[in-house]
Amino acid sequence: MHMPNIIKPHELPKWVPGKLLSTSDNLGWNGIAQRSYRYQGQDVPIPPIDHYMIVRYSKGHTPMQRCFDGRWSKKVCSSGDLSLLTSMNDSHWHWTEEIDVDHVYLSNDLMSRVAGDALDRPIEEVFLHDLLQMQDPVLLSIVDAIHAEAHDSGLGGALYAESLGMQLAVHLLRHYANVTFKDRDSLGGLTPAQKRRLVEYIHANIQHTIRMDDLADVVGLGVWTFSRKFADSFDCSPHAYVTSLRVDKARQMLQEGVLAIKEIAFDCGFSDQAHLTRVLRSKLGVTPGQLRRSGPTHKK
Repeated sequence: MHMPNIIKPHELPKWVPGKLLSTSDNLGWNGIAQRSYRYQGQDVPIPPIDHYMIVRYSKGHTPMQRCFDGRWSKKVCSSGDLSLLTSMNDSHWHWTEEIDVDHVYLSNDLMSRVAGDALDRPIEEVFLHDLLQMQDPVLLSIVDAIHAEAHDSGLGGALYAESLGMQLAVHLLRHYANVTFKDRDSLGGLTPAQKRRLVEYIHANIQHTIRMDDLADVVGLGVWTFSRKFADSFDCSPHAYVTSLRVDKARQMLQEGVLAIKEIAFDCGFSDQAHLTRVLRSKLGVTPGQLRRSGPTHKK
């Protein structure tokens, strides 16, 4: 089989065949994924994966060998042990006995965003240590909670899983990662075309929820890089910019006096009339009613 440059987590069975025991594929998780497998003994080269991978050995006991970065490691892996594999690097695994494993995958974007937020620096790369066999009760408990959520998702499942993913990323960064940084001055701002696309997108979607991920996707950037470039270009955060456009639109509509205040709140992307009132008081020092009375007509 031809070795591709990079694969995604759901493509791993093409290279490491096994029985799928559980998956988070259809749960709407963002930046984190979970899959569990039952494997027979294998000798398999694996292409680079575009996520960081944590392997939790849940059942079985086997000698394990792995080649990473040209070096072979040999351990015995049993239930409760963990392996780490950094993203974007090929590896070769060899084991002889049947094992059940839980895989947790973290995206590059999530790891870089958490690292950037924690260290307040733009991130070039996060590199996990080469650890074939290790024990860590904290890491194990997070991985087990993620597996449990994938197996039996509950209320707020995606939000809960993503919060566990952030905890996992922080723990890995504290104990098992090397981080390289970008030069702040090399980031620069958004291009004129990117700024134009962003403004058009925001105006077209002003009445809807606008997420940071959505804005970053419009200009084809990761969330961390986008937030830095946006601040350099607009001298404020994306949230502050969107709020200022909503306030300007609401002020204009209120002074025109055509729609009811609750309709204006909805059209401008506020959750309700009370939300609109709180924001206008904070930003302009007036209420919607006061703005309405300052316009040419009066409609409550």
